[in-house]
Order: sequence, then structure tokens, then C-alpha cells
Amino acid sequence: MNPPFLNPWLYSAVLFIGLILCVFVGFKLGKRSQADGGSGALNGAVFGLLGLLLAFSFSGAAERFEHRRDLITEEANAVGTAYLRLDLLPAARQMALRKKMQQYLQTRLETYQRSGTNTPAALDAYQRSVQLQQQIWTEATQAAQHTGNTATLSLVSRALNAMFDITTTRIAATRNHPPKVIDFLLFALSWISALLAGYGMTDHKRIPWLQVIIFSAALTITIFVIRDLEYPRLGFIRVDSSDRLLVETLQGMQTSGT
Repeated sequence: MNPPFLNPWLYSAVLFIGLILCVFVGFKLGKRSQADGGSGALNGAVFGLLGLLLAFSFSGAAERFEHRRDLITEEANAVGTAYLRLDLLPAARQMALRKKMQQYLQTRLETYQRSGTNTPAALDAYQRSVQLQQQIWTEATQAAQHTGNTATLSLVSRALNAMFDITTTRIAATRNHPPKVIDFLLFALSWISALLAGYGMTDHKRIPWLQVIIFSAALTITIFVIRDLEYPRLGFIRVDSSDRLLVETLQGMQTSGT
């Protein structure tokens, strides 16, 4: 599922500019009301809430990022095991199944190696992988039954089940994100904190713009990194390097099949 504010640069620009504007507005409101900087306890409560939300958001995004990488490793292992189990089938049936397994793994790579899993190309690759799943299952189980060995049927079917089940697990992991309200809450708390920070600068004659820019940039970069971890197929922090395991598995299958 693609995130709101899909363009990360637009998202960050809106947040950064909003932070600076909120500091400016807070400063002007403080000067107009001749405030003494407001309640430090209340300001600290809001800043503490923002810090807590950032910490939990970062921790959750990093955990989900690692989980998605682990699932790629599990799929590579599952595909490799299922491919080796084809050796238990009659030799005459192995070649066609090996070709379909290679095609299947290629479609799995194409499903995720796109700018987003909801693109037409990615959805088409996923549908082709589902069709290949059905073909591989039917042909492999029929070949295993033809051997008359129940142990062979059990080994082959369990390996194929594991290979197919991981696809559902990866789809669930791809769609597993915090509620969208968390994004808006980060926005709102960031702007409120900036407003309070500006309101607390009333003892200054002018706004210390260097500190304001550093504050706004640091907060924007932090939230940008959190979202980058949350959507690792769209930004700079990506799980594409883990796909190398699947690519190497495919290359090994092609080499052994020649």
C-alpha cells in the first residue's frame, strides 16, 4: 500500500516550511501578548510527547524494516529447498518443473522490484506468480503421486507449501503500517512544538533563525528517515539489497538446470 504524501520531497518540504512558519507565528503571538515565554511545564509536556512519539515510530519502523528483510531470506531458503526436492520426482518430469520454478522466482522478483507494489507491472507479475503456483503444485504433486512413495509426496508438498505460504506473509508485511493518523499526529505535534518554541522566544528581540533552521531540519530529517524505513521500496533506505539473495538463488537454479 502506497503511503499518503507519496512524494517524500514534497512531504518533507511541507513539514520543514510549516515548522519555520509555526516558529514565526509563535514568536509574533508571544510578542503581541507580551508573554514571558509561557509555561515551561506545559511546553515540556508537549515536547516530551513529541519525543516519545518519534521514538516509538522510529523503533516500530526499524523493526518492520528488519522483518521484511528477514522474510526475503526465508523466501530464498524456501524456494531453494523446494527446488532441491524436485530431485525426488521422476526424471522425466523434473525439467518442465524446474523451468516453471525459475519463471516463478523471476515473477517474484518482478513483483517487488518496482517503484511500488501497487503498480500495474507489479500486480501483473504477482498474478503470473499465482498462476505458476497452481501449475507447479498440480504438476509436482501428480509426479510425486506417480512414484507411489508417500514420503516423497510429503516432502515435496511440504516444501512447496512453505514456498507458497511465504508469499502471503510478505504481502501482509508490505501492508503492515501504522494507522495514517500517526503520520498526521507527527505533523501536528511537530508544528505545535514549533509554535510553542517560537512563543517561548519572546525574550529575544529577533528570531534566532540559525537555531530555528537547525531545529526544523533536524526534526524533518528524523521524520523523513522514519518514513523511509516504513516504506523501504520508495525512498533511500531500501530492502533491495536483500533481493540479491533471490537473484543468486535464481542464478543457481539456472546454472544447475543447464
